[in-house]
Amino acid sequence: MSRESERQKLALMREEVMLSGGKSKTDPHHSGKMTARERLGALLDADSFVELDQFVTHRSINPGMVHTKAPGEGVVTGHGTIDGRLVYVFSQDASVLGGSMGEMQAAKICKVMDLAVQAGAPLIGLHDSAGARIEEALDALNGYGEIFRRAALASGVIPQINVILGSCAGSAVFAPALGDFIFMVEKSSMFLHGPQLTKAAAGRDISSEELGGAMSCNSTGNAHFYAADETEALAQVRRLFGFLPDNNLNGAPICETADIVERVDEALSSLVPENDAAYDMQTAICAIADAYDFMQVHAQWAQNMLVGFIRLNGITTGVIANQPLVQQGELDIDAADKAARFIRFCDAFGIPLLSFVDTPGYTVGLEQEHKGLARHSTKLLYAYAEASVPKLTVILGKAYGNAYLSMGAKALGADTVIAWPSAQISIMPPQGAANIIYQQEIQAAENAQAMYAEKVSAYIDAFAGPYAAARRGLVDMVIEPEYTRFYVIKSLDALLSKKESRPGKKHGNMPC
Repeated sequence: MSRESERQKLALMREEVMLSGGKSKTDPHHSGKMTARERLGALLDADSFVELDQFVTHRSINPGMVHTKAPGEGVVTGHGTIDGRLVYVFSQDASVLGGSMGEMQAAKICKVMDLAVQAGAPLIGLHDSAGARIEEALDALNGYGEIFRRAALASGVIPQINVILGSCAGSAVFAPALGDFIFMVEKSSMFLHGPQLTKAAAGRDISSEELGGAMSCNSTGNAHFYAADETEALAQVRRLFGFLPDNNLNGAPICETADIVERVDEALSSLVPENDAAYDMQTAICAIADAYDFMQVHAQWAQNMLVGFIRLNGITTGVIANQPLVQQGELDIDAADKAARFIRFCDAFGIPLLSFVDTPGYTVGLEQEHKGLARHSTKLLYAYAEASVPKLTVILGKAYGNAYLSMGAKALGADTVIAWPSAQISIMPPQGAANIIYQQEIQAAENAQAMYAEKVSAYIDAFAGPYAAARRGLVDMVIEPEYTRFYVIKSLDALLSKKESRPGKKHGNMPC
């Protein structure tokens, strides 16, 4: 074959792959959606994508597959850059056999997963698939298993981000669930058992949206981010990517900021109401963040707990905070799970932790106890105690009992604890404690109500105010709220070279 013939053959083969499932398949796909390659174009820096395994296709001789063409095997794989940083990617192509998973599609995905780990680069998967390719039976099932094993081994080594842009059902759900962050687009879906099977169990009709739609998955914690369309979702991925390191050995990129360390926010001085009313903890988080920028994670789930990323003088920092606007900031099963997993992610990738505390305690109730409150809340304690990154805690208001310990107390390894004058740190609410300790004096007083108020105030001064904790070394500094940004950044700067020696072990036994 002449050189010119070889070039023509290459061009024809490449054209076939680039057409994916053909115009009849890609045109309907364009109804509110992008093609697999268009998605990569929107995600990655312009002209940075390098495709791998372009000509891989199935080798099945099973019935229904012998004469079936599958250009690219229903997935586009390769590497590119986001803001100039290397990232490995795969994008399932629903125009080719519905993007269904077969033996060779799995092999393509496994290859980029291996390359990502070897290169120490993040992995981003764009999911849009009809599920396992039934015609390939066990080969398809085994392919999923190969992907799952790699995702588990890569956990804590490289960031793994998954975006659900269409269907993700059955075995396919485990791959994104084993990763670190899941983005979902409106009208996408993710569920283990489909509507028909679930209908039989529930005894009523259930839509795909109700079962595993984007908002359903976000509100139950199965997904981390919601987007109205694909353009928004891919922009969100690029934003998150900017906060994250390439791997567990390299720190997150430090971004230049025009925001000054000494910036004072007078609004913080009156943020915590004197009358115990609710307030928005996001105000405090944004007030100390560079450019007031807070990227919240799991925004629709367990809203009594806030987690997400900010930068402090350019340094990526993970935030864990009680939200007094929801359930007064009480801790419960979902809040503990949400915070614990986020803490473990940050610790795995060397991201410092900053906790904002204002919680009256754990939710009281039979339902929570029977669902395993003790088991789930222990995950939060474990995550804080195990984390060896710099840990800073700011106590704004209530910090009572076990909830105080659970939110990054000094006893769990907090390096620096800062309290506002409004902080109340106590074994139990002062009102209840005063009733117990001063019961006889209150009952004997002519004006029991006045005596009670006096004793509550006395208890706070002696045992529950920030100065009682400061006298014991459990609070490192009590500060004016408006200077929080300055003290937090200076404390973080002093901890960046922190090193801890831990007992040798294979791993702990408290998964999150």
